[in-house]
Amino acid sequence: MGRFSDPQDPLFQALNSSLAFDYRLAPYDIEQSLAHARMLARTGILEQEDLSRIEQGLEAVRDEIEADRFAIQPGDEDIHMAIERRLTEIVGPAGGRLHTARSRNDQVATDVAMLVRAHSLEARALLHALMTTLVELAERHLDWPLPGYTHMQRAQPVYLSHHLLAWFWKFRRDSQRFNFCMTATDELPLGAGALAGVNFDTERMFVAEELGFRAIAENSLDAVSNRDFVLDYLSAAATCAGHLSQLGGEVVLWSTTEFGFCRVSDSFASGSSLMPQKKNPDAAELLRAKAPRIVGRLAGLHGVLHGLPLTYNKDLQEDKEPLFDAIDTLELCLRVAREMLAGIEFDRERMAAAASDESIAATDVADLLVRQGVPFREAHGIVGGVVRGAEERGKGLSELTDEELRELAPALPPDGFRALLEQSSWLESKVSEGGTSLARVRDQLSAARHVLGDDTWGLAPRGPKQPARPDAQGGESPR
Repeated sequence: MGRFSDPQDPLFQALNSSLAFDYRLAPYDIEQSLAHARMLARTGILEQEDLSRIEQGLEAVRDEIEADRFAIQPGDEDIHMAIERRLTEIVGPAGGRLHTARSRNDQVATDVAMLVRAHSLEARALLHALMTTLVELAERHLDWPLPGYTHMQRAQPVYLSHHLLAWFWKFRRDSQRFNFCMTATDELPLGAGALAGVNFDTERMFVAEELGFRAIAENSLDAVSNRDFVLDYLSAAATCAGHLSQLGGEVVLWSTTEFGFCRVSDSFASGSSLMPQKKNPDAAELLRAKAPRIVGRLAGLHGVLHGLPLTYNKDLQEDKEPLFDAIDTLELCLRVAREMLAGIEFDRERMAAAASDESIAATDVADLLVRQGVPFREAHGIVGGVVRGAEERGKGLSELTDEELRELAPALPPDGFRALLEQSSWLESKVSEGGTSLARVRDQLSAARHVLGDDTWGLAPRGPKQPARPDAQGGESPR
């Protein structure tokens, strides 16, 4: 350009170029440019004839990108300059007028905000599908008992439906976090210029309405430097990936021979290169491992942003690769989790046998004493002594004789004690709201169905078609 007499060093060009990864912003850049051009014509800054040429040219560029025919040139620093260069080749001088009243600073911030909005909606749609599968699984396994665990020790029995619904509510909170990302990207940066505004009386709300923003960024300095919405997406993605990791870890445990609670389908498992008998739950293991990758992306961008002065700094170019990688990783994991769960098989007998361990009825026995007027802390100690006494005698709780029971816990009525050891009573006694009794699980299922049917999910098309991305050598990689 006019300011410089010497060409850029190839090493600096390699460091400076973002085209290898920001190519995927192309659909958003074209949508934004169309809205910007219409605003320029509406305010008299651009002639109608030029607007027509620009609109036709941008549609031609869009067609080339979607057909993977868009040619990258050596001088293209980023996708924004590449599109403008190609537009000018197609329509002539009118293409050079498109950039009037905007800077790449507000242009890029707007493209990234549009992408975050689109993929926040995509995450919500994928979560909706996963949550629907969890509800369907819960309904099919309504009264299947299994142990609940604390510290990976059997604690109290629950129904499998109750356990599956615990994941439903975790993923609902994830959906709410992505909904906040929509709020965080509600203000249009475009029109802020490089940092101080532009020298034209533009109509920013017109552009905002064209692009689906509800408001405009009020401060031009903040508009071009703001990447909070990227952090918000990465934070939501990191928490969601953490939940997927926990879910994957549980499937790994449950599918072991030692647990034997479930079997993953062959389509989400792999074998061993040496041991013919192996069926490894690799999909679940990879769900478990992807979470720290996304957390690392969040931490890395915090590191980029934490000391930046206002306003735009080239450091902000480093917002895209972590964001794009987190988007791709999370969306793949959400799809895998849903399909893996849809094909999983649970072993009712194995879970029921584990849930029939009498020691996990200890809390119910303590509550029996409480109903007889014994303070809970005292009842806790009494029942702990009964469990220890049974273990020392090599017996289960129900195998203790009345005489042994009177010796270990004189306050404990033998008839009530034995009746309580019937497995169904352990589960159906949990009648508190949110508990595991069937009546409460049915309440949960009704609430979950209501959540899934809410009309605020916004399961509409979520953004323009994504282009293939060029590789580092300037060629093109498949979608």
